[in-house]
Amino acid sequence: QVRLLESGGGSVQAGGSLSLSCAASGSTRCMAWFRQAPGKEREGVAGLDRNYRPTYADSVKGRFTISQDKAKNTLYLQMNSLKPEDTAMYYCAAETYLYCSSEPLKSTFRYWGQGTQVTVSS
Repeated sequence: QVRLLESGGGSVQAGGSLSLSCAASGSTRCMAWFRQAPGKEREGVAGLDRNYRPTYADSVKGRFTISQDKAKNTLYLQMNSLKPEDTAMYYCAAETYLYCSSEPLKSTFRYWGQGTQVTVSS
C-alpha cells in the first residue's frame, strides 16, 4: 500500500518562494504534483515519468522545479516567483512502475496525498 504525505504549504506574497515535500511509503516509481483552485478543475503542475524525466505545465515552466530523493522516497516541488494564480491546494500523486505513463500530467494516478494549501497574495 502506497501512502503519501505532503508538507510545506503556506502563505506567501507574490514573487516569493515555497517548497513542497511529499514523503512516500511503499513502492512508487513515477510521481507528480497536481493542484486545484476553488471552482476550477484539478490540473497537473509537474511530474516525473518512469525514467525520472521531468515535465511541467506551461504555466509554471521556468518558475517551478520538481525533484526526487530516491533514497528517501520523497518528492519535492520548489516554487519560485509565485503568482496569485498559483493559489490552490497542491496534491502529490504516485504510481507504481507498471502503471506509469510517459505523460504523467495527463495520466491517472491511483495514489494521492491529502494535499497542502498554497496561498499567494498580491
